[in-house]
Amino acid sequence: MRIAVLSDIHGVLPALEAVLAEPDVVAADRIVLLGDMLAGPMPVETLERLVSLGERAVWVRGNADRELAASARGDGEFVPDPIFPWAARQLRPGDLPVLDALPLTVTLDGVLFCHATPRDDTEIVLVDSPLERWAEVLDGVLASTVVLGHTHMPFTRLADRRLIVNPGSVGMPYGTGGAHWALLGNGVDLRRTRYDVEAACRFLAAHCAYPDIEEWADSFVRNPASDAEALRVFSASARGTSAT
Repeated sequence: MRIAVLSDIHGVLPALEAVLAEPDVVAADRIVLLGDMLAGPMPVETLERLVSLGERAVWVRGNADRELAASARGDGEFVPDPIFPWAARQLRPGDLPVLDALPLTVTLDGVLFCHATPRDDTEIVLVDSPLERWAEVLDGVLASTVVLGHTHMPFTRLADRRLIVNPGSVGMPYGTGGAHWALLGNGVDLRRTRYDVEAACRFLAAHCAYPDIEEWADSFVRNPASDAEALRVFSASARGTSAT
């Protein structure tokens, strides 16, 4: 089975469309959506596009999906991200059951897929996390391959004979620009789809009503944070707190 893995789209529809147009994504047997799909500038349009994938799409819950639904109902915790409450207000009542039904983990072809860790959708584990940390968050997991997202930085590594794969982020990458994803089949292939970032920023400015959309697009689409910056921030809180 050939599986395309898309994580952390964050409502950046132009980046999603660029990845979905990739021949290997078009030909994939399954498209696993690894969570944090909507919290960003075009939540409703992104949801509709993902729903249009039909049964090929396999959905996993991310912390932002759970928190977005809670915020839309008015009972969520404060999220320190200005675009987040705006995105929650865009959701329609009929969208919330879709988010509510998302599972924490999914297993396909013996591979376990989750957003952050198999036991929690907010925990942080990094490419350089010690083996003791990996043993903690993977306690009881039988799968020999675990695919996770959440930190927006692509990597593969071994952790006590388990292969760990992070596809990176489609919409809000840390490190190199473009839309990051992974293809699983004959091994693991980390991919980066290059797309017209300037056109994407213009598209977001034209189609998103968020008041500070141009500044947001400049920070997250045009000039993403470096992996070194992200690792410095995440490493300080990698014992269990959440990423953006």
